Amino acid sequence: MGRQKQFVVALSPHERQELTDMTRKGVHSARVMTRARLLLLSDQGLKDRNVAERVGVSTVTVASIRRKFVQGGLKAALYERARPKQPPKLDAHGTAILIAEVCSAPVGRETWTMQLLADRLVTLGVVDSISDETVRRTLKKTFLKPWQVESWCVAQVGADFVWRMEAVLDTYALPYDARRPVICFDEKSYQMLDHVRDPLPPVPGYPARVDHEYKRCGTVNFFVAFEPLMGQRTVTVTERRGNAEFAAQLQALDMRYAAADRIVLVLDQLSTHSPAALYQHLPAEEARRLSRRFEWVYTPKHASWLNMAELEWSVLQRQCLGQRLASVDAVEAELLAWETDRNARSVRANWQFSISAARDKLKRHYHCDE
Repeated sequence: MGRQKQFVVALSPHERQELTDMTRKGVHSARVMTRARLLLLSDQGLKDRNVAERVGVSTVTVASIRRKFVQGGLKAALYERARPKQPPKLDAHGTAILIAEVCSAPVGRETWTMQLLADRLVTLGVVDSISDETVRRTLKKTFLKPWQVESWCVAQVGADFVWRMEAVLDTYALPYDARRPVICFDEKSYQMLDHVRDPLPPVPGYPARVDHEYKRCGTVNFFVAFEPLMGQRTVTVTERRGNAEFAAQLQALDMRYAAADRIVLVLDQLSTHSPAALYQHLPAEEARRLSRRFEWVYTPKHASWLNMAELEWSVLQRQCLGQRLASVDAVEAELLAWETDRNARSVRANWQFSISAARDKLKRHYHCDE
C-alpha cells in the first residue's frame, strides 16, 4: 500500500472556476499559467509524476506547489512572495564619489572601464567590495557612459560666423538661374584597402563573410561639385589635393558651365580653396579671368555642415565607399556608377535650414537693441 499524500489539493468550485478561466484567457505569465494547470490536475487526483509529465515540470515542483496551496491558499500557490530588497551597494554619498571619479580622467588609461571604477571605489574605501556590473547599473541611472566619447568641431559663433552663415543661406534661398548656377564644392581623402583573403559570398542560411584583416593600398582624393537645385554632381579622383588639383577643378567647372555668366561657388575655408591657387599654377590673365568667373561664398570655420556637398559625401559613404576598393581604377568605376545613377534620377537636396530658423536657433549670438 502506497504512502498517502500529506498535502492533498481539494479545490472549491469557486477556485476551480477561477483557475479554469486563467488557463483559457492566457493573460497571466507562463509560470502562473503552469501552476494553475498543475493545481487543476492535482485536484483530479492524478499522481505527481503524471502531473509533472503533463505540465512539463519536476515532481519536486508539483509537491512544492501542493504544499503551498494547502498551507497558504490559492494565491500563495500561484504567486511568489515579494522578496525583501537588498540595500543598495552604493548610497547617495558613494554614488556622488563614483560620479566625481567618472568625470575625471584616469591615470594611465584613456577612459574608465567598469572594473577600473570598481577597483577605485574599493581603494578609496567607499565599499569593501563591488562588482563591475553594480557600477554599470549605477551609472546607467545617472546617464553617464565613461566609455563613450563624442568628437566634433566646436565653432566659435560670433559676428564673422553669423555673416558667413547668412551669406550661405541667402545663396541657397535663390531660385534656379542657369546663368548663375550654385555649385557646392568639397574634397575628401579616401583610404584604399584590399582583402588579404577572398571574402565568402552569401549562401542560404549564412551571410557574406569578410576576413577582418586587410591590406592598405594607399590613398586618393575626391573632389565633388554638387549642383543642389538640379540634382547633378561630379566626383573626380586625384592622387593629391594640392593647389594645382584645385585649380584644375575650377577649370573643369568653367568649361562645364560655359554658358553661365558667373558660377556661385560654395566651399569651405581650406587653405587650398582660394583664388591664390589659380595665380600659383596658371598664367596671370587666365587666373584673373577664372577668379572673376566665380562668386566665392565661404562657409564659417568649423561649420562645413553648411556646405550641401557634405550631404553627398554622407550618401556616398553609405551607399558606395563602405566596401574595400584596392585600386584607383576600382574606385573610379564604383564612383562613376554611383554618380551616373544619381544624376539620371536628378537627386536633389531638400535644404530646410533658413535664415529665420538660424536666427531663432542662434538668437543669443545676434545683437538686439533693447
